[in-house]
Amino acid sequence: MTTLKPSCATFLLCLFFFIAFPSLVSSQACKSSCGEIPLKYPFGTGPGCGDPRFQQYVSCNQEKLSFTTHTGCYPVTSIDYSQQVMYISDPSMSTCACTQSSKGFGLDWDAPFSFHDDTVFTLLDCSTTSSPIFQINGYDGDNSSKVLRCDTTGAPICSFLYTCRAISLLNLPISTCCVYTPVDLGPSFEMDLQKLKCTAYAGFYSFSGQESNPENWKYGIALKYKFNVYNDYPTSCANCERSGGACGYGGVYNSLVCNCPNGFNTTSDCLFGSSFNQISRLLPWQTGNWPMYALGYFILWTL
Repeated sequence: MTTLKPSCATFLLCLFFFIAFPSLVSSQACKSSCGEIPLKYPFGTGPGCGDPRFQQYVSCNQEKLSFTTHTGCYPVTSIDYSQQVMYISDPSMSTCACTQSSKGFGLDWDAPFSFHDDTVFTLLDCSTTSSPIFQINGYDGDNSSKVLRCDTTGAPICSFLYTCRAISLLNLPISTCCVYTPVDLGPSFEMDLQKLKCTAYAGFYSFSGQESNPENWKYGIALKYKFNVYNDYPTSCANCERSGGACGYGGVYNSLVCNCPNGFNTTSDCLFGSSFNQISRLLPWQTGNWPMYALGYFILWTL
């Protein structure tokens, strides 16, 4: 029996594997992180990664994770996977350190996100004469009284914010400040400062245990997300991530695909046994690759 040289046999075996099983080769490598932010389902680093419903909203470019809506593109600062909360920042947002004008913020109505209950918006420099957040509440003698349509229980927040040097230098009356909770944004999830007749806003999601010290508040926006209607985490995706893979999707029906570090895709996980089962389901009598199967069998027989 003639024995093939190891180098030749290895080459032919590899050639056979890649030709016979092309569906196992990954056309898009999905990473498990973007910069310093770990990525898990439903998020991904590009097309074919994560959940297709989230791909158009959360993307990774040059190792920077960003969130996109019709109002702009915003950096993602962190993701709490246990609570299903994503935290973003808005460069046009005012904070205790800096006050600037802004157009506002809004979510796409069909996006798989909603505002977290901890998110608080504070509108700044709102017109007391033309802003719709003011309404005629009644009459007191000959004078009409105007009352803010804001969260009155959050009034102390405005007082604390006005202790910030950046805001105090503007010399704005505290009456032009309004605590605007996400529920007030309505079904369109829109905070249009131009329509609200306000020039700026501040958003935060935590007092950091220091309610009276706005310099240490967590400024940004907290967004909740759901996996699906029932909010069930796919079991197959959990198995994929436990084996070191990254969940993705592919095919006509965007079915789940496990992207493995070795560059192959499977429908389960990255363990050898599962990969072998995947290969066995693609044997030539199912794919019609009888010539390639014969070549592979010949190579293995001659080793």
